[in-house]
Amino acid sequence: MDIVLENERLRDLVAVARENKDFYDDFLNYVINKGYNNVHSFVMEDDKDRGYKVILDYLNRDNGMNLYNGVLDPYNPSKSKWFFLAWLLRDAPAQRLQPILKHVPGDHYNERRAYLLNEVRDFLQPLYPDERHWQWTPIAEVMIDRLEGSRRAARGTLYERIVSRNMSSVFEDNGLDLEISDKEVEMEGETYDLHVSGSSGTLLVPIKTRETMGGGHASLFTRDIKEAIRVAENNGYTCLPIVIAEAWGGNLESLDSDRHIRIKANPNQISNVESVLQSEIEEVIDSFNQIS
Repeated sequence: MDIVLENERLRDLVAVARENKDFYDDFLNYVINKGYNNVHSFVMEDDKDRGYKVILDYLNRDNGMNLYNGVLDPYNPSKSKWFFLAWLLRDAPAQRLQPILKHVPGDHYNERRAYLLNEVRDFLQPLYPDERHWQWTPIAEVMIDRLEGSRRAARGTLYERIVSRNMSSVFEDNGLDLEISDKEVEMEGETYDLHVSGSSGTLLVPIKTRETMGGGHASLFTRDIKEAIRVAENNGYTCLPIVIAEAWGGNLESLDSDRHIRIKANPNQISNVESVLQSEIEEVIDSFNQIS
């Protein structure tokens, strides 16, 4: 398969960020209507009570818009405003802020969100005092970073469906009575995206995708695969890792298992991956015969 020279991931994320600019523009108009010159002057508001009220009114306001995640799927209106303000304030709404919400004051959900966002706003004032920090271009850079996580999660779910569909086809062609579940299995800190069950056992399938080629993360990627195999087999399961990576330098032959599928393609090339996936599953049919 051809090596992809273009950074398709960045191209896709920039396109989503551009779609989200309308959300920024709407917020800019909102704070101007509240008496501020721009986003910067709102962030620098010294009156915390007023800052809280502006944020709360915004969260309760119906702007008729949706923010998009990393694969251009819309968030619901409430989450859209919550995520947008958190990203604007250089924070992580799901990973960092959400667990804190239950510990802050407020009778209603949006009151707690407004309280927490206002505290973040106040904290950021001495860190980002320059008006240029609050214009669209730097905000877009922050947004692209945040969109990457949702894009990665969505792509992972997509490949779970693709692998499951192709496995089902192979099992039907070979007369195998096996059940595929897309419910993740977690054990000892490892996550397995699919598990295939038959009368003689269960096979766990971690799906590993990698877009880039080298660097320290390549070693971590290899270690993750080895650890997934070790944990599964130590707990009495068969493990079949599926690795989709264009130019990963790892050596699958060094793994403590001769069961694996390696597809040399950029995971962004979904049609290319699908074109060979079924034949690759056919190549390891013996692994499925053993549990049927």
